[in-house]
Amino acid sequence: MDEKLSKVDPKLLELLVCPFTKGTLVFDRERNELVSENARLAYPIRDGVPIMLISEARKIED
Repeated sequence: MDEKLSKVDPKLLELLVCPFTKGTLVFDRERNELVSENARLAYPIRDGVPIMLISEARKIED
């Protein structure tokens, strides 16, 4: 497993919310991103840092 995947602080993940909906996020370990199911957006985690910018989020298509 990539070292970067395991570097995110679990306490930080509990505190973060989607900047668009203010709803909860789900950590997708396989893609190394935080997913807002309500907003249908996935926020990347780079070098252990969640990038919580809507402009950087990947749109989740059905």
